[in-house]
Amino acid sequence: MSQILTTPAAPAHPAPVERELRRERLAGLAQRHGAPAVLVLAVLVASVLFPAFPTAENANGIAIQSSFLAIVALGMTFVIITGGIDLSVGSVFALGGVLAAYASQWGPVPALLLPLAVCGAIGLLQGLLIAKTGMAPFIVTLAGLLGARGLLLAVTDEGSTTYLVPKDSAFLEFGQGTFLGIGYPVYLAVLLFVLGAVLLQRTRYGQAVFAVGGSPDAAALMGLPVARIRVLTYLLSGLLAGFAGVLNASRLSSGVTILGVGMELDAIAAVVIGGTLLVGGAGSISGTLCGVLLLGVIQNVINQIGTLNSSYQSVVSGLFLILVVVVQTFLGRRRRRPR
Repeated sequence: MSQILTTPAAPAHPAPVERELRRERLAGLAQRHGAPAVLVLAVLVASVLFPAFPTAENANGIAIQSSFLAIVALGMTFVIITGGIDLSVGSVFALGGVLAAYASQWGPVPALLLPLAVCGAIGLLQGLLIAKTGMAPFIVTLAGLLGARGLLLAVTDEGSTTYLVPKDSAFLEFGQGTFLGIGYPVYLAVLLFVLGAVLLQRTRYGQAVFAVGGSPDAAALMGLPVARIRVLTYLLSGLLAGFAGVLNASRLSSGVTILGVGMELDAIAAVVIGGTLLVGGAGSISGTLCGVLLLGVIQNVINQIGTLNSSYQSVVSGLFLILVVVVQTFLGRRRRRPR
């Protein structure tokens, strides 16, 4: 009896699968590193078109102006990665500046501690309401926006009083001091971003932030303290927004009551442009920094043109934000496409 030998069927050609995997990897790289590439391109184009753009003085001006938004956006990055939102940061930023200027008459330590205590308390209260009651972050932080702005108006007699920092106060050194021609706010912003990157990428808290943003239910099943993570995240956002206000008051030598209006939208735009997903679970500190600098470059280019006023920055930033969200959605679908 003869035995019939059969050869096993040849496996499907791996080329289509490899191509799909390659597309997914490219989509992931574009989603994570698109902001730095666009920033470099924008800087190169602006340097060619405007001779005054690539100067050291102009670069220092962009860095100084961007440092305050960068500190606020740093806190917003943690919040958005958890799947939340913080609309109160603009009002908290302004409140921090007013309280710092008010307390500066007693010295630099009260000027720093008072606004941090109040702004941290606002962030803590918002975090508790969101984490313990299940209220929507949008509603809670919208109430925080109104409450912080109302407290600011109460402290300044409906905005009629502007507190000035004494001219001989050591507190002024925080915002007006320089080292190697670069203002202290830039160094402080860079330091905070380095610490933020370490906190997000190298600590259990940072990994828990990603887990909570990816799936709160799964994070709870893993034994993670979801409520505590959310409370700490909003506390961090309030502290950073208040600290940015402190630096700004030191730089301006006063607590300006009209600042911070719409700053929360700029912070959200910078974070999203930097590659952090609004749905949570993904994002990076370096991407947020690139998003902030890109908005600063856009504003500077508008100023370089001269024939356009600053309101065009909002138009350009809005259009750019829509484009980024559309691209993120496309890339996200590309990465999740079943094979």
